[in-house]
Amino acid sequence: MEKILQVTALTKKYGDTVALDNLNLHLSGGKIFGLLGPNGSGKTTLIKTIAGLLTIDSGTVTVCGNPIGEKSKALVAYLPDKTFLCEWMTIEKMIAYTADFFTDFRSERAYAMIESLNLNPKSVIKSLSKGNKEKLSLILTMSRDAKLYLLDEPIAGVDPAARDYVIKTIINNYNQDSLVIISTHLIYDVEPILTDVVFLNKGQIILGGPTAELREREQKSIDQLFREVFRC
Repeated sequence: MEKILQVTALTKKYGDTVALDNLNLHLSGGKIFGLLGPNGSGKTTLIKTIAGLLTIDSGTVTVCGNPIGEKSKALVAYLPDKTFLCEWMTIEKMIAYTADFFTDFRSERAYAMIESLNLNPKSVIKSLSKGNKEKLSLILTMSRDAKLYLLDEPIAGVDPAARDYVIKTIINNYNQDSLVIISTHLIYDVEPILTDVVFLNKGQIILGGPTAELREREQKSIDQLFREVFRC
Protein backbone atom coordinates (compact mmCIF):
# COMPACT_ATOMS: atom_id res chain seq x y z
CA MET A 1 0.00 0.00 0.00
CA GLU A 2 1.23 3.50 -0.88
CA LYS A 3 3.03 5.47 1.84
CA ILE A 4 0.71 8.44 2.42
CA LEU A 5 2.16 10.32 5.36
CA GLN A 6 5.74 10.63 6.56
CA VAL A 7 6.50 12.72 9.63
CA THR A 8 10.17 12.72 10.56
CA ALA A 9 11.79 14.33 13.63
CA LEU A 10 8.99 16.92 13.76
CA THR A 11 9.30 19.61 16.42
CA LYS A 12 6.87 22.47 16.93
CA LYS A 13 7.10 25.07 19.68
CA TYR A 14 4.89 27.90 20.91
CA GLY A 15 7.43 30.19 22.54
CA ASP A 16 9.09 28.07 25.23
CA THR A 17 6.35 25.41 25.13
CA VAL A 18 7.16 22.31 23.11
CA ALA A 19 3.95 21.08 21.46
CA LEU A 20 5.54 18.35 19.29
CA ASP A 21 8.85 16.85 20.37
CA ASN A 22 10.97 15.12 17.70
CA LEU A 23 7.92 13.14 16.55
CA ASN A 24 8.09 10.37 13.93
CA LEU A 25 5.06 8.84 12.21
CA HIS A 26 5.06 6.93 8.90
CA LEU A 27 1.66 5.74 7.65
CA SER A 28 0.40 3.93 4.55
CA GLY A 29 -3.03 3.97 2.94
CA GLY A 30 -5.88 1.63 3.74
CA LYS A 31 -6.00 2.57 7.42
CA ILE A 32 -8.34 4.38 9.78
CA PHE A 33 -5.80 5.67 12.25
CA GLY A 34 -6.55 6.92 15.75
CA LEU A 35 -4.47 9.84 17.04
CA LEU A 36 -5.35 9.53 20.71
CA GLY A 37 -4.43 11.64 23.69
CA PRO A 38 -5.76 13.96 26.38
CA ASN A 39 -6.40 17.64 25.77
CA GLY A 40 -3.09 19.47 25.32
CA SER A 41 -1.20 16.38 24.13
CA GLY A 42 -0.36 17.88 20.72
CA LYS A 43 -3.05 16.24 18.58
CA THR A 44 -4.48 19.41 17.03
CA THR A 45 -1.01 20.88 16.53
CA LEU A 46 0.02 17.77 14.59
CA ILE A 47 -3.18 17.78 12.53
CA LYS A 48 -2.81 21.48 11.67
CA THR A 49 0.85 21.01 10.76
CA ILE A 50 0.03 18.18 8.37
CA ALA A 51 -2.79 20.30 6.91
CA GLY A 52 -0.29 23.09 6.24
CA LEU A 53 -1.78 25.57 8.69
CA LEU A 54 1.25 25.78 10.98
CA THR A 55 4.92 26.24 10.19
CA ILE A 56 7.46 23.59 11.16
CA ASP A 57 10.28 24.49 13.54
CA SER A 58 12.37 21.45 12.59
CA GLY A 59 11.88 18.09 10.91
CA THR A 60 9.90 17.19 7.79
CA VAL A 61 6.35 16.28 6.82
CA THR A 62 5.37 14.87 3.42
CA VAL A 63 2.04 13.72 1.95
CA CYS A 64 2.50 11.18 -0.86
CA GLY A 65 6.09 12.38 -1.10
CA ASN A 66 5.16 16.05 -1.36
CA PRO A 67 6.47 18.47 1.28
CA ILE A 68 3.83 20.65 2.91
CA GLY A 69 2.68 23.16 0.33
CA GLU A 70 0.29 23.56 -2.58
CA LYS A 71 0.64 19.96 -3.83
CA SER A 72 0.22 18.35 -0.41
CA LYS A 73 -2.78 20.52 0.49
CA ALA A 74 -4.58 19.37 -2.67
CA LEU A 75 -4.36 15.78 -1.37
CA VAL A 76 -5.69 16.50 2.13
CA ALA A 77 -9.32 16.78 3.27
CA TYR A 78 -9.33 18.53 6.65
CA LEU A 79 -12.19 18.68 9.15
CA PRO A 80 -11.23 21.20 11.86
CA ASP A 81 -12.48 21.08 15.42
CA LYS A 82 -14.33 24.39 14.83
CA THR A 83 -16.94 25.13 12.20
CA PHE A 84 -15.86 26.31 8.75
CA LEU A 85 -19.38 26.71 7.34
CA CYS A 86 -20.60 29.97 5.80
CA GLU A 87 -23.81 30.22 7.81
CA TRP A 88 -25.45 32.78 5.54
CA MET A 89 -25.31 30.32 2.62
CA THR A 90 -27.84 27.63 1.79
CA ILE A 91 -26.68 24.01 1.86
CA GLU A 92 -26.66 23.82 -1.96
CA LYS A 93 -24.60 27.01 -2.24
CA MET A 94 -22.12 25.65 0.32
CA ILE A 95 -21.80 22.47 -1.74
CA ALA A 96 -21.19 24.49 -4.93
CA TYR A 97 -18.71 26.73 -3.08
CA THR A 98 -16.74 23.70 -1.85
CA ALA A 99 -16.81 22.12 -5.31
CA ASP A 100 -15.22 25.29 -6.74
CA PHE A 101 -12.30 24.91 -4.32
CA PHE A 102 -11.54 21.21 -4.72
CA THR A 103 -11.32 19.33 -8.02
CA ASP A 104 -11.75 16.01 -6.19
CA PHE A 105 -15.05 17.07 -4.57
CA ARG A 106 -18.01 14.86 -5.54
CA SER A 107 -21.21 16.90 -5.38
CA GLU A 108 -23.39 13.86 -6.11
CA ARG A 109 -21.96 12.13 -3.04
CA ALA A 110 -22.69 15.18 -0.89
CA TYR A 111 -26.29 15.42 -2.13
CA ALA A 112 -26.86 11.70 -1.50
CA MET A 113 -25.80 12.13 2.12
CA ILE A 114 -27.89 15.30 2.49
CA GLU A 115 -30.89 13.37 1.21
CA SER A 116 -30.26 10.56 3.70
CA LEU A 117 -30.60 13.14 6.49
CA ASN A 118 -33.86 14.49 5.02
CA LEU A 119 -32.34 17.96 4.82
CA ASN A 120 -33.60 20.49 2.32
CA PRO A 121 -30.65 21.66 0.17
CA LYS A 122 -32.25 25.12 0.04
CA SER A 123 -32.14 25.47 3.84
CA VAL A 124 -29.98 28.32 5.13
CA ILE A 125 -27.15 26.85 7.19
CA LYS A 126 -27.69 29.16 10.17
CA SER A 127 -31.20 27.67 10.54
CA LEU A 128 -29.83 24.15 11.07
CA SER A 129 -29.42 22.53 14.47
CA LYS A 130 -25.90 22.24 15.90
CA GLY A 131 -25.91 18.52 15.20
CA ASN A 132 -26.89 18.97 11.56
CA LYS A 133 -24.21 21.62 11.11
CA GLU A 134 -21.66 19.13 12.43
CA LYS A 135 -22.98 16.49 10.04
CA LEU A 136 -22.87 18.90 7.09
CA SER A 137 -19.24 19.75 7.88
CA LEU A 138 -18.38 16.05 7.86
CA ILE A 139 -20.33 15.47 4.62
CA LEU A 140 -18.38 18.22 2.86
CA THR A 141 -15.09 16.73 4.04
CA MET A 142 -15.91 13.11 3.19
CA SER A 143 -17.29 14.03 -0.25
CA ARG A 144 -13.75 14.51 -1.49
CA ASP A 145 -11.65 11.76 -3.08
CA ALA A 146 -8.65 12.72 -0.98
CA LYS A 147 -5.49 10.77 -0.24
CA LEU A 148 -5.48 11.86 3.40
CA TYR A 149 -8.47 12.73 5.59
CA LEU A 150 -7.69 14.66 8.79
CA LEU A 151 -10.63 14.63 11.20
CA ASP A 152 -10.02 16.67 14.34
CA GLU A 153 -12.40 15.67 17.16
CA PRO A 154 -15.27 14.75 14.77
CA ILE A 155 -17.52 13.38 17.55
CA ALA A 156 -16.67 15.76 20.41
CA GLY A 157 -19.62 18.10 19.97
CA VAL A 158 -22.39 15.71 18.97
CA ASP A 159 -24.86 13.52 20.86
CA PRO A 160 -24.58 9.69 20.89
CA ALA A 161 -27.06 9.21 18.04
CA ALA A 162 -25.17 11.70 15.88
CA ARG A 163 -21.91 9.92 16.71
CA ASP A 164 -23.28 6.79 15.06
CA TYR A 165 -24.00 8.82 11.92
CA VAL A 166 -20.50 10.32 11.95
CA ILE A 167 -18.87 6.89 12.23
CA LYS A 168 -21.08 5.41 9.49
CA THR A 169 -20.28 8.34 7.19
CA ILE A 170 -16.55 7.89 7.68
CA ILE A 171 -16.69 4.15 6.98
CA ASN A 172 -18.91 4.40 3.91
CA ASN A 173 -17.35 7.36 2.13
CA TYR A 174 -13.58 7.42 2.39
CA ASN A 175 -11.41 6.27 -0.50
CA GLN A 176 -10.26 2.73 0.41
CA ASP A 177 -6.70 3.44 -0.77
CA SER A 178 -6.46 6.58 1.34
CA LEU A 179 -5.54 7.22 4.96
CA VAL A 180 -7.97 8.52 7.56
CA ILE A 181 -6.58 10.08 10.75
CA ILE A 182 -9.08 10.67 13.54
CA SER A 183 -7.88 12.84 16.41
CA THR A 184 -9.91 12.28 19.56
CA HIS A 185 -9.92 11.69 23.30
CA LEU A 186 -13.35 9.95 23.09
CA ILE A 187 -12.17 6.43 22.39
CA TYR A 188 -15.14 4.19 23.11
CA ASP A 189 -17.29 5.24 20.14
CA VAL A 190 -14.57 5.20 17.47
CA GLU A 191 -12.54 2.20 18.66
CA PRO A 192 -14.46 -0.36 16.52
CA ILE A 193 -13.40 1.34 13.27
CA LEU A 194 -9.75 2.07 14.13
CA THR A 195 -7.17 -0.18 12.47
CA ASP A 196 -4.16 1.43 14.17
CA VAL A 197 -3.55 3.93 16.97
CA VAL A 198 -0.90 5.98 18.69
CA PHE A 199 -1.13 7.53 22.14
CA LEU A 200 0.25 11.05 22.17
CA ASN A 201 1.35 12.82 25.35
CA LYS A 202 3.26 16.08 25.65
CA GLY A 203 4.06 15.97 21.96
CA GLN A 204 5.57 12.49 21.98
CA ILE A 205 4.26 9.07 20.95
CA ILE A 206 4.25 6.89 24.06
CA LEU A 207 2.42 3.83 22.68
CA GLY A 208 1.12 2.63 19.34
CA GLY A 209 0.45 -0.13 16.87
CA PRO A 210 -2.35 -2.09 15.17
CA THR A 211 -5.42 -2.15 17.41
CA ALA A 212 -5.83 -5.93 17.21
CA GLU A 213 -2.24 -6.50 18.34
CA LEU A 214 -2.54 -4.02 21.21
CA ARG A 215 -5.76 -5.62 22.45
CA GLU A 216 -4.25 -9.10 22.33
CA ARG A 217 -1.00 -8.08 24.00
CA GLU A 218 -2.53 -5.97 26.76
CA GLN A 219 -5.74 -8.01 27.16
CA LYS A 220 -7.67 -4.73 27.25
CA SER A 221 -9.75 -2.67 24.87
CA ILE A 222 -8.10 0.45 23.45
CA ASP A 223 -10.49 2.52 25.57
CA GLN A 224 -9.47 0.66 28.74
CA LEU A 225 -5.80 0.99 27.85
CA PHE A 226 -6.21 4.71 27.21
CA ARG A 227 -7.88 5.22 30.59
CA GLU A 228 -5.09 3.29 32.29
CA VAL A 229 -2.26 5.13 30.56
CA PHE A 230 -3.74 8.58 31.15
CA ARG A 231 -5.23 7.98 34.60
CA CYS A 232 -5.03 11.16 36.71
